[in-house]
Amino acid sequence: MVEDRHVIEALGKVRVVIENGEITEIGPSSGVKYCPMFHAMHGVKELNEEFIRKNINFRIKDFGMCTPQRIIEMDDSITVGISEILKTNMELGNIDCVVGACEGAGTLVMVNPRVVQGVGARVSGIISTTPIPEVIEKLQQKDCIILNPDTAELNQLKGLRLALDEGYKNIAITILSSPMVEEIRNYPIDDDVNVYILVAHTTGTSPDDAKMLFDNADIVTACSSKSISDYTDKYKPYYYGLKVPIFCASEKGRELLDNRLKKIGKPLSNNNYPRNKDDISYDLI
Repeated sequence: MVEDRHVIEALGKVRVVIENGEITEIGPSSGVKYCPMFHAMHGVKELNEEFIRKNINFRIKDFGMCTPQRIIEMDDSITVGISEILKTNMELGNIDCVVGACEGAGTLVMVNPRVVQGVGARVSGIISTTPIPEVIEKLQQKDCIILNPDTAELNQLKGLRLALDEGYKNIAITILSSPMVEEIRNYPIDDDVNVYILVAHTTGTSPDDAKMLFDNADIVTACSSKSISDYTDKYKPYYYGLKVPIFCASEKGRELLDNRLKKIGKPLSNNNYPRNKDDISYDLI
């Protein structure tokens, strides 16, 4: 049987392995016990193995995560998240394409706003994946360009190069917290090209990496990161949201976020500091 193995980090950065549509491994807790988003949506007070298994199984059955049944187009999942921000700005014409990652396909270039939403909305950090031909075919039918269909390689820097080779000028890149963020920012581009970097899955980020992210990215999610929380408390960047804030590391990032808020009729952030931390993740790591 062809290997079918997908490793993600989810629900407090717990490592989950899915093989042939079944959970085969759930790693130990990272130390994050509570997420306000899951509490609000599901009434869950503790991110334990029982809930993690239940939630991942729901994703597998509901939209085919890590299976050939994967649904690749979706409507908005939450009010303001990375995929919603990107979807709105693509619809407005501010972004030509999004370099993202999809389990079963790896790094890809997307030009359809609903695919951007479907691919990114409800999947956590993808650590490794293997090709699922049915998923790749669905994506290609929606004009997606797969970096490497044979291996489902995950490499956002190569994804940027692919987008540039295709002639795109306003390129957004979603990426996990990693040193590659700085490589992408420093990659040589023409004067008429804009690259927007949106960083998710920051739980466990070191203090040095938190600074690097804010030096190079445009938008950074809070997740359950102590370093991100400490950095933002000190430097007070523009943000939206109380439970799991989205921080803007640049003016370009702020424009992208504000465009989403305007689109859905939400008031722009008043950027209050100190932040209200009555209902945030814990323990931050």
